[in-house]
Amino acid sequence: MSLNHVRPWRNIYRRKSRQVMVGDVAVGGDAPIAVQTMTNTLTTDVAATVAQVQAAAEAGADIVRVSVPDEASSKALKEIVRESTVPIVADIHFHYKRGIEAAEAGAACLRINPGNIGDEKRVKEVINAARDHNCSIRIGVNAGSLEKHLLEKYGEPCPEAMVESGLEHIRILEDNDFHDFKISVKASDVFLSAAAYQGIAEATDAPIHLGITEAGGLVSGTIKSAIGLGNLLWMGIGDTIRVSLSADPVEEVKVGYEILKSLGLRHRGVNIISCPSCARQGFDVIKTVEALEQRLEHIKTPMSLSIIGCVVNGPGEALMTDVGFTGGGAGSGMVYLAGKASHKMSNDQMIDHIVEEVEKKAAELDAAQEAAE
Repeated sequence: MSLNHVRPWRNIYRRKSRQVMVGDVAVGGDAPIAVQTMTNTLTTDVAATVAQVQAAAEAGADIVRVSVPDEASSKALKEIVRESTVPIVADIHFHYKRGIEAAEAGAACLRINPGNIGDEKRVKEVINAARDHNCSIRIGVNAGSLEKHLLEKYGEPCPEAMVESGLEHIRILEDNDFHDFKISVKASDVFLSAAAYQGIAEATDAPIHLGITEAGGLVSGTIKSAIGLGNLLWMGIGDTIRVSLSADPVEEVKVGYEILKSLGLRHRGVNIISCPSCARQGFDVIKTVEALEQRLEHIKTPMSLSIIGCVVNGPGEALMTDVGFTGGGAGSGMVYLAGKASHKMSNDQMIDHIVEEVEKKAAELDAAQEAAE
């Protein structure tokens, strides 16, 4: 829960859900909202897949999903799980035996789609495998692959059909005394997704995995995901998220964290507050921010940095950040530390100097955190 007693208009009251484990990552309850992504390498290329999993983990991914389309991928999954530093979710479609094999291979969670996994008997076999291997399940309802009887009943994919699909599958799991599951009801349409998620949130206490499926490329997909996921998270709905982009999985992780950071739900790395720049700027703001984003990627400590081109808003923004720089005149600007004006710095040395100040502040915050523990 994100609570602010001084500024109550920033409060987010998270929906109460029960908690399940995906490997060693808690999902639901009062656990932090987990960030997920998915590999796009051939699963049978173990080296490439492990490298992509590791890159995502270094970017902050808590959980990574891997597609398991065939038996060869099931065999490769065992090695991928062994080498991964984060829990692996096996993405299962059409072939229920892949779900059984993935559980046996050590997957932390099975993502199964009720629209294409098969009849209740086959689902039951997957449930038994998950139970035997301490594996959770994600029920992954997708507007593009709803069951035939629901499409006939409703005429088209709609929130009611997606919620009914999810509840039917929940019933199967619960009838088999299996409760270690989370659920998603994804669509590429933001309105359809949001309405379906609101419906399923009211109908079950299961943890909810959020996503706008097939959101698009880096820019368009980021915008759609920020609108759809951001509004649901603001309402308190969501226990884990995946931003689905036609882009590098690392970019999905970055966008996911930025969405959570903007709502105060997760904090990781440097939050850069910067102006769009104008004719008043005392230095090239855009190039400076681009350079700092790259130079500060290694910082994991939650902290804030303001980079403002002139004195119109610069001093005010710097009052609320750990480190700040405001453009001035004569080729230099003012460095702010802990909200107070500290010293001037020339523009040509400013980037290196800010990196040093951020690293120093991060070390101080880390030391304070360790002392508090």
